[in-house]
Amino acid sequence: MSGNWENSVRRVTPYTPGEQPKESGVIKLNTNENPFPPSPMVKKALSEFDADRLRLYPDTVSKELALELANQKGVKPEQVFIGVGSDDVLSMAFLTFFCSDKPILFPDITYSFYDVWASVYGIKYRTLPLDGDFKIDPKDYMRENGGIVIANPNAPTGIYLGLDAVESIIAANPDSVVIIDEAYIDFGGKSAVGLTDKYENLLVVQTFSKSRSMAGMRIGMAFGSERLIKCLSDVRFSVNSYTMNTVSQICGLAALKDKEYFEKTRSEIISIREYSAARLKELGFTVTDSAANFLFASPKGRSAGELFEKLKQRKIFVRWWDKPLISDHLRITIGTKEQMDALFAALSEIL
Repeated sequence: MSGNWENSVRRVTPYTPGEQPKESGVIKLNTNENPFPPSPMVKKALSEFDADRLRLYPDTVSKELALELANQKGVKPEQVFIGVGSDDVLSMAFLTFFCSDKPILFPDITYSFYDVWASVYGIKYRTLPLDGDFKIDPKDYMRENGGIVIANPNAPTGIYLGLDAVESIIAANPDSVVIIDEAYIDFGGKSAVGLTDKYENLLVVQTFSKSRSMAGMRIGMAFGSERLIKCLSDVRFSVNSYTMNTVSQICGLAALKDKEYFEKTRSEIISIREYSAARLKELGFTVTDSAANFLFASPKGRSAGELFEKLKQRKIFVRWWDKPLISDHLRITIGTKEQMDALFAALSEIL
């Protein structure tokens, strides 16, 4: 017997993540994961973990992890919010801060989860176009709004907006919460975390998924004024008090303490990124000036969609969107030097 229950269902177009191929021998350059393993200190923490602890609920505020983050970022522990990956943090931030009748603002080319969250929570939004070089014009964000979200460096372009420009947007919007999504900040540019004491309306979101090689652990964090973080925490605790599991808290703390390994792998990715950008240009690609762990590249005189499919046939996965303005580009995650050389060999053969 069928009823009309579907008439009361919330319907949205969901976010589409990059493919997660299961076959062996794949070179996976499509989801901006780190090609290097997590810190050896993470592996040590896992090997020493007492599974009996799992019968207990985890620390609701991830106190040790928050303290270490606060220490390294130069903020108070009360200015730190921990979530299950930056997606969870951003989702909670949308739910908490974007309750106005005015539309929130974000770029038309950016992380494609923003419009999904807006739709899920019934938030009005307006997308603002990037310029011809895929860059943000801060003046576009100096208008009436119900909040602002900017990924910096942006995705999928990898372009970084200078801190002075970021601050000009925050300063011009004292009546709105401005979220700076810094998922890729460790690969280039200066973080806005240092501005959180100056601007009470600023929330800076970061993640362990990229530069810490811990996408599988789902650890995200936000930094802001004490009042802002309290508002965010109040909403989170009204939804789920036990979001960050015990194992993730322990491994996250271990990763933070291994500063030497973090700097080593971060620097290696930046070096391979610059090498890869040069190789792509030699192959006739136009490449944006990326400050992230990926490159946004357009092939000259060839279809990006065609290259995407031909690389896939060779078990090399990159990201391509059949969307206006970016359908002639591929987003290529930075892998190991060997993986990138395999990509360039395949591209040379195809081209």
